[in-house]
Amino acid sequence: MQNQAKPKAILFDWDNTLVNTWPAIHDANNHTLVAMGHEPWTFEETLERVRKSMRDSFPVLFGDRWEEAAKIFYARFEESHISQLAPHEGAENMLKALHTKGYYLAVVSNKTGKYLREEANHLGWSKYFNKILGAGDAQLDKPNPAPVDLALEGSGIPRGSEVWFVGDTDVDLECAHNSGCIGVLVRDTPPTNGEFDEFPPSWYFNKCMELAAAL
Repeated sequence: MQNQAKPKAILFDWDNTLVNTWPAIHDANNHTLVAMGHEPWTFEETLERVRKSMRDSFPVLFGDRWEEAAKIFYARFEESHISQLAPHEGAENMLKALHTKGYYLAVVSNKTGKYLREEANHLGWSKYFNKILGAGDAQLDKPNPAPVDLALEGSGIPRGSEVWFVGDTDVDLECAHNSGCIGVLVRDTPPTNGEFDEFPPSWYFNKCMELAAAL
């Protein structure tokens, strides 16, 4: 970090960046697909296809019946999302360290805000964040910059190079680009050639604590 200014604010994606909630998402998604007369997806297909918020993705999947599908999904998801919640290795230690150092921290997720905040409260992590924002909390969801603006509102920190957007997917990096922020990829596997050509990350870290160590 010697050659680049450290950020003042760090915005985190939630699912598969700080926690693993894919089993619950996969189960609820397949339950919904089958109920709506679609073929279920493999776990790998769920990982690949679930990117955008429900209000952006379900109308494409289910057309005019998307709100019916949403009710089916939520009824199933509520049954297991807390019991299957698993923090990523080092995630809490990273958040604790960054919070202690005085960084402005927020969550910007495409998970419905109600469930997102339930999960953060269950883990005892809400105290680390200035704001926790999910799908539906802003006028539009990521990759639109609207939730970034809402996350930074009142902080005195403008979106730009002083803000890192940390995530694990192309939608996170696209949101960083659209917001003029620094895109940071955190996941077990490094980016492959051509994977993020349109919105390449400025930084890549293998694990949460690698990010913390850099700052």
